Amino acid sequence: MRLWRRASGIFKDQNSIWLANLSRRTALRNPDIEKAVIRATTHYDLYFDRRNIERVCEWLRISPFNLKPILWSVSNRMEKTRNWVVALKGLYLMHNVTNSRVPCVRKIGRLPFDLSNFNDGYGRQSKTWPFNTFIRAYYAFLDQKSTVVFQQTEEKGEGFLMKQELVLLQKLQALIDLLMQIKPQAKATFVPLILDVMDGIIIEIYDLYSRICRGIAIVLMNIYSANKAEATMALSVVQKATQQGEDLSYYFEFCQEIGVVNASEFPVIDRIPEEGLHELEQIIKSFSEDEPKQHEEKAIVLREAKKSINEGKSFYRDDLRTIITDKWEKFDEDLVQKNPFESPLTTYNQELPDLISF
Repeated sequence: MRLWRRASGIFKDQNSIWLANLSRRTALRNPDIEKAVIRATTHYDLYFDRRNIERVCEWLRISPFNLKPILWSVSNRMEKTRNWVVALKGLYLMHNVTNSRVPCVRKIGRLPFDLSNFNDGYGRQSKTWPFNTFIRAYYAFLDQKSTVVFQQTEEKGEGFLMKQELVLLQKLQALIDLLMQIKPQAKATFVPLILDVMDGIIIEIYDLYSRICRGIAIVLMNIYSANKAEATMALSVVQKATQQGEDLSYYFEFCQEIGVVNASEFPVIDRIPEEGLHELEQIIKSFSEDEPKQHEEKAIVLREAKKSINEGKSFYRDDLRTIITDKWEKFDEDLVQKNPFESPLTTYNQELPDLISF
């Protein structure tokens, strides 16, 4: 039975390659890319074809215009298959594409196919459920990661914004939770393809967790300039990171037991000290205690401002009081004494000589 399945898979792969050779080159289809994708996602269940995976990534590095043909080829392959091996290889290929660090992959957004309800169509449910569960969890993580990368690119601004950084940290922590859901069960724990994927999952966890730790360090350095809402968010992020550190320790122990190589090679997860949590709680308490004082100070300032405004109005009215007097000469004398360069305001009447008469 197993030999027949392999022969059937080889026939399907060759037939797909033959059809790709006959296809025309368009904006969405590139026969060479399509063949590389098919070879990278064959029905062979012993190992990944890393040569063709690298070839697909190389097409992406050559030109960003090759992204659409790659996505179309992978999507077309995933939508047609009901084989867990092909589905797993397709997800692994997309994982490599999204990690290729080519700028255009940040614009992918959600994956162009849906494997959230994947079921293998070539075996009994009682035998294929471990693979179905693994593929669904793997897809959920990749789809969410691609979405987060896209949102981060769209929302990226200049400078450091506390709230924006905290929201990003919460999204990264949600990705960590999704990664810990990728857990082989039953006979799936002994499949070479599954163990290869798990090696990549361990690397992904350490990459995300290190980014979270760096982000928390930046937030804590700027925490005294934050408001109460931001400090509360920061406390929630730190508490979540502490809990995730404990959960990851158990997760790595499980991975070591099933033979995941990278789980035993990486260093131990650093725990966030309780002193940091206590300090954050004190900062939030100080916000709560300062609020009544700030309201009192604002009230005092408001009363003083009203008082000064009223005094200013009365002073202004006194200054604008009309004075009627006929002693302008005295005023001129005072003005000249104070400012000798000022011309007097009084007009003197003088008789003009008769210059017309002869």
